[in-house]
Amino acid sequence: MGIGEPFDNYDNCMKAIEILNDPKALNIGARHISISTSGIVPMIYKFAEEKYQCTLSISLHSAKNEIRSEMMPVNKVYPIEELMKACKYYIEKTNKRISFEYALAKDNNDNLDDAKELADLLHGMLCHVNLIPINKIDNGKYSKSSNENIIKFRDYLNSKGIVATVRRELGSDIEAACGQLRKQNL
Repeated sequence: MGIGEPFDNYDNCMKAIEILNDPKALNIGARHISISTSGIVPMIYKFAEEKYQCTLSISLHSAKNEIRSEMMPVNKVYPIEELMKACKYYIEKTNKRISFEYALAKDNNDNLDDAKELADLLHGMLCHVNLIPINKIDNGKYSKSSNENIIKFRDYLNSKGIVATVRRELGSDIEAACGQLRKQNL
C-alpha cells in the first residue's frame, strides 16, 4: 500500500503474487497478501477471475461521489456506483470479503451522517472497513479526525452489522503514515 496502483501493472502484480506465494520462493500464504487498489473497476472484474486467495483492499474514503472524487480523482473515471457493482461481482464470484480502506479526515468525511451513508452503501456486502485516522501534513488539505468522531464512526458501523476497526497509527514520526507519503520539498 502507498507505493502505486497495482492494477495499473496488473500482469506484473499477478507474477509477484505467484513468486511471493511459491513454496520455492518466499512461501508467503496468499491469505497474508493484500492487493490494495484505488478502485480500477475493470481490473476488479479481472481479479475476480483469478485463482488467488489474496485479500482485495479498496481505498474508498467516502460514500459520496463528490467527496470521493475530491480525495481520489480515480472516482471521476470509476464512480462509486460502478465500483460497488464490481465489488459485488467480486464477492459473488470469489465468496471472499473485501476490505474497504476509509481515511477519516476532520470535517470532511468523519461525521455520523457520513457513517450512515457508508453503512447504507455497504449494507449486505461481505466486507470489512478499516478506518484510518489521516495524518496532517504541512500545507495539506486534511487533518486528523478527533478520537471521539473516530470511535463514534466505528461504533455506528458495527451497530449496523458492518465490521469496522480502527487501524493503529504507525509512521507519523517519520512522515510515512497515511496521508503523508508524498514528495517533500527539501
